[in-house]
Amino acid sequence: MRDDALLVEVDDVAQALALHASLRDDPVAGVGQAVPGARTLLVPFDPWRLPATRLADGLRARATAVVGPTGEDAGGRLVEIPTVYDGEDLDDVGRLLACSTEEVVRRHTGASWVVGFVGFAPGFAYLTGDDETLVVPRRESPRTRVPAGSVALAGPYSGVYPRSSPGGWQLVGRTDVVTWDADRDPPTPWAPGDRVRFTAVRASARGAGLAHDGSSGPARQSELPPRAETAAPTTSATGLEVLEVVTPGLQALVQDLGRPGLAHLGVSASGAADARSLRAANRAVGNPGGAAAVEAVGGGLRLRARTDAVVALAGADADAVVHCGGDPDDARRAPLARAFRLRAGDELALGAPARGRRTYVAVRGGVAAPPVLGSRATDTLAHLGPDPLAPDARLSLMASNKRSAAANGAMTQEIACWKAGRGAVAVDDVGAPNPTALPAPGEVTTLPVVLGPHDDWFADLAALLDQEWRVTDRSDRVGLRLDGAPLTRTADAQGRELPSEGCVTGALQVPPDGLPVLFGVDHPLTGGYPVVASVASTHLWLLGQLPPGALLRFSPVAPHPFG
Repeated sequence: MRDDALLVEVDDVAQALALHASLRDDPVAGVGQAVPGARTLLVPFDPWRLPATRLADGLRARATAVVGPTGEDAGGRLVEIPTVYDGEDLDDVGRLLACSTEEVVRRHTGASWVVGFVGFAPGFAYLTGDDETLVVPRRESPRTRVPAGSVALAGPYSGVYPRSSPGGWQLVGRTDVVTWDADRDPPTPWAPGDRVRFTAVRASARGAGLAHDGSSGPARQSELPPRAETAAPTTSATGLEVLEVVTPGLQALVQDLGRPGLAHLGVSASGAADARSLRAANRAVGNPGGAAAVEAVGGGLRLRARTDAVVALAGADADAVVHCGGDPDDARRAPLARAFRLRAGDELALGAPARGRRTYVAVRGGVAAPPVLGSRATDTLAHLGPDPLAPDARLSLMASNKRSAAANGAMTQEIACWKAGRGAVAVDDVGAPNPTALPAPGEVTTLPVVLGPHDDWFADLAALLDQEWRVTDRSDRVGLRLDGAPLTRTADAQGRELPSEGCVTGALQVPPDGLPVLFGVDHPLTGGYPVVASVASTHLWLLGQLPPGALLRFSPVAPHPFG
């Protein structure tokens, strides 16, 4: 899959869940949190601690030994979903199944459902049932908006939309159970392996509310914890407003190293698109490498110091200047990867970088923002973390590490351990990147890739490796859309659908039009299009510095050079 991840293929989702449970209950040193798919388990690992061949042998042995229980024998908690069956597609589902709408409801409520995996959006669980005939296709034309709480069917799965979003599943009902609330602990009522039962209620009964009790063992739900609507946000700010946004430019976000370890909630790690530059800017001002900072895209950001501050820039060279006292005629060049002082009233202005895409602005003490699931990172796909910076937004300094840890709460302690590992210096992380060597529009950047896991779906890999791909302007933190000669599937793969499986940052996913999408840090946790290759982990930081118009070549490398 990648040089630091293996994709294990199994017979069905039950076996994927059983293998996932095996790794959870009997963990392997050097293995991260696995991501279940419909017929796969994505297993990230540290190749410096654990050779890939040894891990693969161990996973094969476990996969043959585990047995995946189904239905009432599946274990896990029982989550009940009271549902009003008045969905817009209920009649269509009845016609597709050649039965009455009453029979659809009877079969849906009578089936035993199990959480197979969580993806698409935080809290969106793909539920597998024991009624093998309860299978309907997705809608031919997806809706642009599906209301939160919609109960739906697609293929062999059922699900509940956690928030309003586009979607192509068949809507059969609605529920008041809140399946995603980042202010709750835990934020979702289910995890892979939990059992789910739908119960039919009348519209007047909506709001009676059953939900999870927050426990990790088998337990029946009782009462839905009230949704936190007016609670004051938890923050670790000192109250000292140090910077004010004059103009945010193309896009300015607060980012840290993200929120790894939450795949069971359907949440990807996110974080800085160029983690190497984030660390470098933070180190220059004396912060921990993973402290929150500002990620500025494409230039145009202008910040005003409200008090004296020490800042540093890293990443793309945006020809930044400091206007002393805000005077446009009194300007001095701001250095890269080196701390400098802003006096109260000074303005820091970033221009458009000729090379690269993102510039990181770190301030001594770290940028404060309310933590969401243990991180201050903005996830643009999952809509987690701070909003994009806007004019007049004010940035405060973080409190001491001791106060910050207390503010984050007990739920984030596991994440803190993960982030300690991510914050360490990797062998390829040797400080700030050379801004004169960053990608530029019209110039070729070569990226090492590990082929697979579905390179055999495509007729000619030379079409991937022997041409220059152009990064289009329809690219963002979720993915870089590439333009070139489309890849063609083999005859056997024409019209073939891929069951959803876990994806990694740097995956080259190929939709039906044959034009690859290179997944960025805000990519969906699971995907249903074949991945032809993935960028090697040593070059993931570079994805955050690829501007529109940059040309890419892919060079195949050995998947696991350490065995």
